[in-house]
Parts: sequence; C-alpha cells; structure tokens
Amino acid sequence: MTPTASPTAVRDDLSDVRLLLEAREDDWLGPLAAKSHGSKGREIPEDADPLRAEFQRDRDRIIHCKAFRRLKHKTQVFISPEFDHYRTRLTHTLEVTQISRTVARALRLNEDLTEAIGMGHDVGHAPYGHVGEEALDEAYRKYDPKARFRHYEHSLRIVDKLERGGRGLNLTWEVRDGILHHSKGKSDLLAGESIDNWLQKGKPSTLEGQIIRICDRVAYVNHDIDDALRAGFIEVEDLPRECLDVLGERHAQRITRMVSAIIDASSEMVDGQRHARDRIAMRDDIMEATDQLKNWMFEHVYLVNSRDEEPKVYHVIHQLFAYFMENPGQMRGTRCPAQSEEWEDLGGSELARCVCDYIAGMTDRFASQTFAEIFLPASWRGV
Repeated sequence: MTPTASPTAVRDDLSDVRLLLEAREDDWLGPLAAKSHGSKGREIPEDADPLRAEFQRDRDRIIHCKAFRRLKHKTQVFISPEFDHYRTRLTHTLEVTQISRTVARALRLNEDLTEAIGMGHDVGHAPYGHVGEEALDEAYRKYDPKARFRHYEHSLRIVDKLERGGRGLNLTWEVRDGILHHSKGKSDLLAGESIDNWLQKGKPSTLEGQIIRICDRVAYVNHDIDDALRAGFIEVEDLPRECLDVLGERHAQRITRMVSAIIDASSEMVDGQRHARDRIAMRDDIMEATDQLKNWMFEHVYLVNSRDEEPKVYHVIHQLFAYFMENPGQMRGTRCPAQSEEWEDLGGSELARCVCDYIAGMTDRFASQTFAEIFLPASWRGV
C-alpha cells in the first residue's frame, strides 16, 4: 500500500504553483504594476499559500465573506427593486470589476489586485443605497456628533474588524488601500464634479486602485441609464444628444469608448509595447461627455428617483437606530465588543458604533422586515 502524503508534504510539493504565478507576473506585468511578492504585507503576517499569490487570496476571502453575499439584496439606484433585471449592489460590483480587469490587462497591470479591490470596494454600503448612507450618517451623528458614516470607510472596517467573527480578513495593504480610496463619498455623485478633479482627491496608492476608482463611475453611469430606461424613468430620446454623438448610441458602445479613452490616456508605447503611465486618466473629449452625461443623470434620475422614497428611508433608519440604542440586546448576531448581558458597560459612543455597524450590515429587505416586526402590529390568526 502506498503511504498517504501528509497535508504539509502536499503543500510543500505544490509550492511551485505560487512561485510560477509570481514569475509570470515578473515576466508580463509592466514596471509600474503592483507585484504580489512585493506587497507591503498583512497586519498579521501569514505563511505564503502554495497555490495562490497574495492578491488572489484576498479576492477569495472577500468573495467568501458574508458581507459580499449580502450585496445581492442591497440597492444600487432603485430602492428595493422587485424585478430581477435591475442592478443590485452585487451586480454593480461585478460590472465594475469586469470593466476594471479589461483596463488592467491592457495596461499590463495586476489583474488579481484589481479584482480583489473591485470585489471589496462596496461591501460597506448601507441598506437603501446612497439615501440609506446619508440617513445612517445623520442618525449616527445624533448619538455621537464626532462620528461619520461613509461607505468606503465602513467597507474597510468590515474587512478589517467585523468579518470572521470580529477577526477580520487580514487583507494585504494594497487591497485595503484601494477599498478605502475608491470613492470620494458624496462627490462621487455630485453634479458638476469633473472626473479629472475627482480622480486627484485622495486617490489610491496603486494604479490598480485608481482603475477601480474611475471604472466605478464608468459602470454606474452606464448601467444606471440602462436601469432608468427599463424602469420608464427616461426614454432614449431624452438622453443629451451631444453626449451620445461622442460616446455612442448603445450601452456597449459607450462603455467601449470610455474604456478605450482610459487606456489611451493612461498609457504610452515603449519599444513597441504599451506601458502604463504614472496615473490613470481619461481622454479629454470622452471625459467631458461622460461628465456631462453623469450630471444629466444626477438631475433627471438620481434626484427624481429618491424624492418620494427618501423620507421613508430616513424614517426607517432613524427609528431603527433609536430602538437599538434603547434595546441593544435585540441586535441578533452583532459583533460588538460586548455580550448581550454587558451592554450597560458600553459608553454612548461605543454603543452607537455597534448600532451603526448592525444597521449598515442590513440588506434592504432585512431592514424593512425588522422595522415591520418592531413598529407595525402583527396580524392575529384565530384558531
């Protein structure tokens, strides 16, 4: 009988897979790309994986975490959509990542790092989209005036402190940096904020992180148009003609031209090969048309869509926050630094942090169901 190899021996035998992947990065990636073996590392050092490079491990950890799975029931634009074909925060995440990998590959940057940042960039979103984020920020500051809730900061908090029962995912520095700096918060949707100005504010340290930042906008401007058309909010004829003349009539055309403009402005040819420049940008003519289209969407879709639902979202979030501040033991499964019998030991700001974490983790439907269970009378069924 042939003896069975021990798990340790198997890991040693397979270590050449990771080394091959790292060597392939050295051969293919450009000089400005982030290399897996050159990572600044993790807060808690870990042994190298035999099969995967470091950024691959981070991508896998994010995809397998609970916060990532909850994105399928979180609003992108249309609050709690009942129909299957509207984008959710999860499908938005996948579209951002797919577009970003196309750019990274063309620029010979690290696709694994790009994908890991893309998969994790929005895990910190509150229920009910950007309206929910603003409502939660306001409710949180009511109990801790110095606090703020920003989804990009909460995304980092989730992967650092809240996942894995409070141990966090222990991601690499580069992925954490990309997640934290993928957005400038409200200015991301602010009418009049140009892409070029926005890209220069608090930009990620890696080019891969900068790709996620600009492709996030490419993705949402285009898929929000698609969803708004499907919802009957707008008609194709309503879209500004001057933008369509530059960007294209169809969804795929617009994405292709934006992506091509990013690659053109972010690279140069050296010895017959395309290499990334030291910053990710977009060609001026396409950038101006994209800015104009985003501003049009802000005025005709984002503000109009949230007008009727915004007061309801604020009411739900504020009521839930107040309830859990008074009844913290009712937060099921929370990872606060106290057991249910020790809530009285927490100060007001500590408790508010726990409540904010709990509500931020809710999906749209769980927040609505929880509100109904607490504040609406239950139906009585007789025998």
